[in-house]
Amino acid sequence: MKNVLIISTSPRKNSNSESLAAAFARGAEEAGNKAELVSLRGKKISFCQGCFICQEKLRCVIHDDADLLCQKALSADVLVFASPIYYYEMSGQMKTLLDRFNPLFPADYAFRDVYFLASAAEEEASVPQRAISGLEGWVECFEKAHLAGTVFMGGVTEAGEKPDHPKLEEAYRMGKGIS
Repeated sequence: MKNVLIISTSPRKNSNSESLAAAFARGAEEAGNKAELVSLRGKKISFCQGCFICQEKLRCVIHDDADLLCQKALSADVLVFASPIYYYEMSGQMKTLLDRFNPLFPADYAFRDVYFLASAAEEEASVPQRAISGLEGWVECFEKAHLAGTVFMGGVTEAGEKPDHPKLEEAYRMGKGIS
């Protein structure tokens, strides 16, 4: 059994990227894993101050929701980020959280597999590439981890507008494949 931490970074309730996250969680749980889905909506997450005290203390000096999520990520075997694509990039909430996960860098983190789930109004396959590249840059800093998979659901604008979108099944199967 693996400990799977899924973080939905959309500010919208019932967002399309959060639907992908829920499908992934359902698959991971059905495969016998412990999956926790956390939404950043309503969370207090301050910007990184760049003080690098976290590199020494293995904990951020800012004690907000990002600090708590960082502690959860430390013991997760699998990390999953779900984000809407805004202007061909990950959400600002996701980028801010990745910056605040700096205490993980020198730590003995458990995660090896990182997944990315994204949604956007645009449908072209190239739409999530900058966001994927940004996450790959973050993952590159963790030598024991790798980007294990991505799912992109394009052509969706309104929250939850396509509950039968085939990419939801793809996210479910990806989660179910975790063993």
